[in-house]
Amino acid sequence: MTFDVNLEMVNHIAKITMAGELDASVAEQFKGKIEEAVEQEARRVVLIVDGLEYMSSAGLRILVFAKQKMDTSVEIFVVGAKPNILLPIKQTGLHHSLTLLDTYDAEIIDNL
Repeated sequence: MTFDVNLEMVNHIAKITMAGELDASVAEQFKGKIEEAVEQEARRVVLIVDGLEYMSSAGLRILVFAKQKMDTSVEIFVVGAKPNILLPIKQTGLHHSLTLLDTYDAEIIDNL
């Protein structure tokens, strides 16, 4: 399966949509979108992952990288994660540093 990642910036909110399988062979693509969001001074990062079927430890490393690269005031949201994506996030304790949402909630995310 392929991996697709897209970044959309709207009002300093970085929306990164991912689909497919996020493994070591494509992790740099995800990292590149995080770096673009940092360069564009994102105040919030929204990872829309409802199309993500698999995430390896390389994907988890990029989530940690995102937390380290962003200013401490930047919130990172993970939206629509399936159980197999949520499990490693929770097992590693990353869920304490991220906001997990079942669906995109504009009242929470868009109100800066």
